[in-house]
Amino acid sequence: MPPQHSEPVVLDPTGASRRVEHTRLHAYGPATPVDILGVTAHAVSDPALLKELLTSPDVSKDGRAHWPRFHEVIQAWPLALWINVENMFTASGGNHRRLRRMIAPAFSTRRIAALGTFVESTVDGILDRLETRPAGETTDLRQHLAYPVPIAVIGHLMGLPSDQLDGFRTIVDGVFDTTLTVVQADANNRALFEVISQLVAAKRAEPGEDLISHLIGVRDSEGDGDGLTEAELLGTIVLVLSAGYETTVNVIDQAISLLLTHPEQRAHLSAGNATWSDAAEETLRLEPPVTHVPLRYAINPVQLPNGKVIGRGDAILASLGAANVHPSWHGETASDYDITRPSKDHLAFGHGVHFCLGASLARLEVTSVLRALFYRFPEIELAVPAAELKPLNSLISNGHQSLPVRLRP
Repeated sequence: MPPQHSEPVVLDPTGASRRVEHTRLHAYGPATPVDILGVTAHAVSDPALLKELLTSPDVSKDGRAHWPRFHEVIQAWPLALWINVENMFTASGGNHRRLRRMIAPAFSTRRIAALGTFVESTVDGILDRLETRPAGETTDLRQHLAYPVPIAVIGHLMGLPSDQLDGFRTIVDGVFDTTLTVVQADANNRALFEVISQLVAAKRAEPGEDLISHLIGVRDSEGDGDGLTEAELLGTIVLVLSAGYETTVNVIDQAISLLLTHPEQRAHLSAGNATWSDAAEETLRLEPPVTHVPLRYAINPVQLPNGKVIGRGDAILASLGAANVHPSWHGETASDYDITRPSKDHLAFGHGVHFCLGASLARLEVTSVLRALFYRFPEIELAVPAAELKPLNSLISNGHQSLPVRLRP
């Protein structure tokens, strides 16, 4: 019998308690009431149940239509943007299909394959610059590798001016920071939409061969019918910009740190017992870039395996991090990093109709970085003990504040 508890588990906004929280969620059952910055939701950590709910017609992403507390919460919740922005992330049914259809071609297999050369040249250029650093010098690879690669790629895809990339990054980081107050989060959101609005105005004046210009064309030619509303246009750009690089930054960061702290796994790569793709997938399983995804909502009551019920109108939190390391899925070694693991199945990119469109691009970027980095710098090592790596200030985004290494000891 799972332990009984009457109060919701309070999730740590600093992200410092992930492993402990995963264990608690597993112990308390398949769906556990949690407090996420003052809002109560059912955190689903059982992988089988989570897959079921992510594809269930009884669960919606549309809080406006299916969450009685929606209008109350968005007035005073630091994570209001996550449920209030208008794009395919917060849409369900036909509305979701319409919005997803607008950007799906940009992430087709053919488009991603065509980006391969750009990704590799970007990685090589960054490593060329890193190679000029003196031996023994400490380098923050989150700052100087994990960030610039995805930002360059998403900037190329969306047609972002290179001189504006750092400004976008600072604001997007704030979207994932769950230690911000309501006032700070609101100010960050306003700044984000102001910058996006300015970008849209510039692209309307001088369109190019990029995703933003394409979306503007759809909006301006089709209007509010089967096309995009202005709010959906801005919200879709916010989604692609933030999800398109923040998550990939985290996977690169986590993959490098895991390989540096598990020399036996690097030995498997050297011996040909595993591939760089294996290393990327095991990283996605063990340390997914997003730990919890706010929010979904029960359209109808959901009966749980333990006899409890998620009530109609209740909020649901997809706890991807806990589900990925659940013993029922990956056994007693689920919390170990093993790139030779026969099955590395995970939910890092979601499941069902909301599966991440950018998954193939993220995989391409991560494997390109790992392959080139460890080839160029075979003696690379952490510059601090692993225990000193500090997590991001987020219960959502799963990465480190910095990743100090010595490229050549």
